[in-house]
Amino acid sequence: MYQYDAVLFDMDGTLLNTLDDLTAAVNHTLRQYQYPTHTADEVREAVGNGVRRLIERLLPGGAADPHMEAALASFKHYYTEHCDVQTRPYAGVLEAVTALHEAGLKLAIVSNKNDEAVRALARTYFGTLVDVAIGGQEGVPRKPAPQMPHAALSALGAEPERTLFVGDSDVDMETAQNAGLDCMLVSWGFRDAAALAALKPRFLVADPAEMPALILQPVEGEN
Repeated sequence: MYQYDAVLFDMDGTLLNTLDDLTAAVNHTLRQYQYPTHTADEVREAVGNGVRRLIERLLPGGAADPHMEAALASFKHYYTEHCDVQTRPYAGVLEAVTALHEAGLKLAIVSNKNDEAVRALARTYFGTLVDVAIGGQEGVPRKPAPQMPHAALSALGAEPERTLFVGDSDVDMETAQNAGLDCMLVSWGFRDAAALAALKPRFLVADPAEMPALILQPVEGEN
């Protein structure tokens, strides 16, 4: 028996490098209102709390911007249609996810990205390797609230104490804590390794190839 029965993965910056497509969608939206565009680094810093917060952070007027709701709707529409132009799994991620699947673990994706895009990208890149994919939906609190990971646990039939949350940010660390899950943070994504280490996750990894050996450790006293 392994120490975990299930793994919940964040998507952006953890499984998939989505930054270029997010940046393109943000800037497409901003150009509609003749607003200044943003660099990929600026978009990277704004990602993590869902698309509403992303747009709030990047519009000149923030949440009070007169175009806020229209810009949010425009971004969602454009990104859903263009979420897989330059997006790719990080090198080694598919092999790591495959190893966990073949070991019999239940796998899910839990992302603040809008639900339609999450499900589409999960199907494209992970197919039947991932059992459940949950994205942000209106009326459901986003990460770091525990509702989305708890929904994934329910769909998987998994218990919090036997589940690991894998992400790349302080939001993911807080999500794991709020949901009662152990946390693994990865440093190849959208956040700095030193900042992630300061959060003191159970595991901090720099290469996807490290994940299976850490996750598939047997329960103490069992062979």
